[in-house]
Amino acid sequence: MAFEGLAERLQGTISKIKGKGKVTEQDVKEMMREVRFALIEADVNLKVVKSFIKRVSERAIGQDVMKSLTPGQQVIKIVKDELTELMGGEQSPIKFSQKPPTVILMVGLQGAGKTTTTGKLANVLRKKYNRKPLLVAADIYRPAAIKQLQTLGDQLSLPVFALGTEVSPVDIVRQALEHAKEEHHDVVLIDTAGRLHIDENLMQELKDIRALREPDEVFLVVDSMTGQDAVNVANSFNEAVGITGVVLTKLDGDTRGGAALSIRSVTEKPIKFVGMGEKMDALEPFHPERMASRILGMGDMMSLIEKAQANVDEEKAREMEEKFRTQSFTFDDFLDQMSQVKKMGPLDEILKMLPGANKIKGLENAKIDDKQIGHIEAIILSMTPAEKTNPEIINSSRKKRIAKGSGCSVQEINRLLKQFEDMKKMMKQMTGMTQKGKKKMKLPGLDSLFK
Repeated sequence: MAFEGLAERLQGTISKIKGKGKVTEQDVKEMMREVRFALIEADVNLKVVKSFIKRVSERAIGQDVMKSLTPGQQVIKIVKDELTELMGGEQSPIKFSQKPPTVILMVGLQGAGKTTTTGKLANVLRKKYNRKPLLVAADIYRPAAIKQLQTLGDQLSLPVFALGTEVSPVDIVRQALEHAKEEHHDVVLIDTAGRLHIDENLMQELKDIRALREPDEVFLVVDSMTGQDAVNVANSFNEAVGITGVVLTKLDGDTRGGAALSIRSVTEKPIKFVGMGEKMDALEPFHPERMASRILGMGDMMSLIEKAQANVDEEKAREMEEKFRTQSFTFDDFLDQMSQVKKMGPLDEILKMLPGANKIKGLENAKIDDKQIGHIEAIILSMTPAEKTNPEIINSSRKKRIAKGSGCSVQEINRLLKQFEDMKKMMKQMTGMTQKGKKKMKLPGLDSLFK
């Protein structure tokens, strides 16, 4: 996940100051030195780093902080506020046209994931905003671009407007806009051509397309793995054709996160969406405050709740809660719950959204991938009804039989049994954390998985 190195460094730094009853100017300076190193290591633009450190230092050394009852907590709040502001302050929504169709121009360099992102965005618009999008294949230069968009359209059951590679992109877009009006599409997503680098021909073509009708949004798709180059690309596109927002792809990958932290300050354009995986539903609106919370180890409860509400069956969740109350939760139920939570994304990433989850012992052992789900299913299906209900009766001979029936090793059986118990213990710890507060936030299905 992006920001992992930065998060680890920042969390280690703020933990030193968190519980201090008195914070000196020297404490703040030492903390800021560590924060500076962490940001530079994360490939954040140097000017952005200097500006950030200056703002935090000035606020942290103020009288209100130094004389407060909880100065350590106040400094951390300042870091979070400034980190949030650095990434845009608040989530920037899509600007829909008052006179449909809304036209969204997708631009970017070749290889950034523009065509795939166009499909993902169309999927989001249909599911979350109840829109009727039309995908337009206006990239006539890359041989597979049109076919790729059509394949995505088929996969998502969304229409794609294409006229092949012999018609100019401007004519394609002109006819697509007419088609959208005739078929009552309220959003038109135009997948434009990319290049390996920025050139005059590319920019002129984009200007000609814009001249047909001023788009409501111009989204620049950039690969967050490219670090500072992503910021440079964003600047160039913004100066040449004007962009209204940025979509960062591969933010779930092994990226240091510098692009996400720099791009808003340098371009003054908001990050609208972030790509968090390869699946077609793995595109999320970018929430600066939530991302700042996650970087500082404070969790991201709102995103977690939204994921749960979108992917977990409420009725099944209630059934599971009842089973826990009556002590009748079985391995079959466990598998069912795992399948539901799996729809929300990788389990280890889901757990990291919980406040304080980074301090929970055993969290690192909770990683479960698709292959493991298949193994779990095979193991559970090889158990007898009695074993599913009372796993404590599974002795050595039973494990050998289950291993033979599932095609798994005895070690895998042991691992699953331990994992089942570990997760229950982990949820007990989490429940203890939430019960200290006045209100307990309820996560449909997720609570049931770990109680």
